[in-house]
Amino acid sequence: MCSLIRWFALSVLLAVANGASAQLASKPSAYRPHGETDARPAAPETYRRALNSRAEFDRLSRIYDVGTPLAQPHLLFVIDRAQHGSLYFINTRRFALHQDFLRDGPLKLALDRAALASNYRSPERRFIFGTVAWQAASAQWTFECWEGDRLNAALLREADAALRPAFFAPLLFKANALAHEQAARDAQLPYVTQEALIREQAFLPLNVGVAIGRIRVVPAGGVVADLGPRDIAVLDEVPISLPPVAGVVTTRPSTAISHVNLLAKGWGIPNAWVRDALAVFGPLDGQWVRLQVRRDGYGWEAAAPQSMSLPKALHRLPQPDLTRTALQPLAALRRADRRHCGAKAANLGELRAARLPGVTVPDGFCIPFADYAAFMQRDDVRAAVARAFAVPGFERDPAARHQALSALQAELVQLPLAPDRIADWLAHWQQLGGGGVFVRSSSNSEDLPGFSGAGLYTTVPNVTQADALAIAVKTVWASVFNAEAYEARRAAALPFQAVAMAVLVQRAVDPRAAGVMITRDPFDAAHRNASFIAAKRGVGIKVVEGRRVAEQVMVDTRSGAVQRLTDADEASALHLAAAGGVHEQALAADEAGVGILDTATALRIAHAGAAIRTLFKGQEQDIEWALSADGALSILQARPYGRARVRAVR
Repeated sequence: MCSLIRWFALSVLLAVANGASAQLASKPSAYRPHGETDARPAAPETYRRALNSRAEFDRLSRIYDVGTPLAQPHLLFVIDRAQHGSLYFINTRRFALHQDFLRDGPLKLALDRAALASNYRSPERRFIFGTVAWQAASAQWTFECWEGDRLNAALLREADAALRPAFFAPLLFKANALAHEQAARDAQLPYVTQEALIREQAFLPLNVGVAIGRIRVVPAGGVVADLGPRDIAVLDEVPISLPPVAGVVTTRPSTAISHVNLLAKGWGIPNAWVRDALAVFGPLDGQWVRLQVRRDGYGWEAAAPQSMSLPKALHRLPQPDLTRTALQPLAALRRADRRHCGAKAANLGELRAARLPGVTVPDGFCIPFADYAAFMQRDDVRAAVARAFAVPGFERDPAARHQALSALQAELVQLPLAPDRIADWLAHWQQLGGGGVFVRSSSNSEDLPGFSGAGLYTTVPNVTQADALAIAVKTVWASVFNAEAYEARRAAALPFQAVAMAVLVQRAVDPRAAGVMITRDPFDAAHRNASFIAAKRGVGIKVVEGRRVAEQVMVDTRSGAVQRLTDADEASALHLAAAGGVHEQALAADEAGVGILDTATALRIAHAGAAIRTLFKGQEQDIEWALSADGALSILQARPYGRARVRAVR
């Protein structure tokens, strides 16, 4: 009984919303799937012209997801402009949709699809459709329209003028799209955004699921490398990467496309932001629990310790082709070339060759698997690896193992390379213009449908000096022994000997904005025509790190609606440094507090993503993009997005 009380007591209230997208403060809609609707009998009246009390509102309102923190009382309204602004507060338990009321209510209008759509798109429409709802998280009444409604300032003023005198409490307009925010500003009406409502949340389910594990609280600045597959990590700071764990809880908001969350999705483990996680889980440090993250909350109960089973090989890495030794220009690569250059480079080559309208892929070249394999077969390299693996406690002690791996990486980077091979790399670098390049991993153990490898391997940004290129390449090779990468493969029984590391050398882009796009709604697979975009100013490294929240928008390519979910939490941006690498630069006064993506730009990025998804045979994509100062859109990576078939052994 105690466990059940604890379980429900720890469910966290969300910003009120609907369906699987509750955390996005979405507009309630009968078009979207929901949990159980309240069983109250419908009131007899069809509508009311005015609502004079909460009791009258409750008689007509509908509540989805009853009995959960998602429960949101709301009702539909219709304003008939042909009848001098006649207002109908609809009995929404009898009429789930506006068109149901038009057809079966007092107006008896059977509108065809085109006539109905005109009431969402035309400024000369007859009807204004909307919803009134109680926002529990912010304790206020709001009215709103569908995010795809082409609402203008005149229509919004008209709706506001009709609703306010007919409702018993103050009403605030909720803007469901960037275009709605602009309409409210043009109408000089106060409004609340989805971003503001989401900000009131104390919980965000980034990946739902159940885990049994030992609570391990990691304070800000703490070490995550010694976490194990049976640990549920409670993190006071979102790390850049993470070894395989049973579950993740963070005290700071992150994004759906951070490396940590992409790894969580790949491992199939629960991951959530809980604002008061330290207060809730701090006293449980070291204890075994069963943690459940749901779309509408989370809970835990005590659990018996679980024994570790020996890992089994759940996935075989693609066999590398070591016969191709020549450097490969990016323009010559196609998907089939992943056998010698890895999926990352091969996908970009395919994308570059497709010449999709409005999309640029910066030029580059691939150093194939064969070069890495030859390096790893050298006697001095084999001896260095053997010494690292012979360190006492390497197999059983994560701390000893990670220290040995770090020392091994440093040793590998210092080993000399054949001058003729370096000269070949430099010649190809000069063909790119001899300017800054990003030196990136493209292994056979990342960007796979069954193993994303997000953030496991190293990227060396903006290499500008000839003598730094070889060091950067060796740094990427040595990242096979990054602690997080080693642990992820170890948990999936993937030996390092099966890994082949190609290197993508790609011309650097110094963007005004950059980020990541997922070509679907990562929170709700049933939300069709949606793309999720995260953006920050400058180089996009901070977006995938996930340590601070990016600007996040949801784009509906069918309706053209762009919804801002969060503002960027940054006062600075990363830019390319002339001497190499990146440097942090304070935002200009006209950038701070201003949205990064406007409607047109967000739609352009989303349409490019849809074209890339089509190119890769409908597989949903996780895409890195960058916008230059002149607005040109560059694609820096396209990898499959979806639930992996490889899971950490727990």
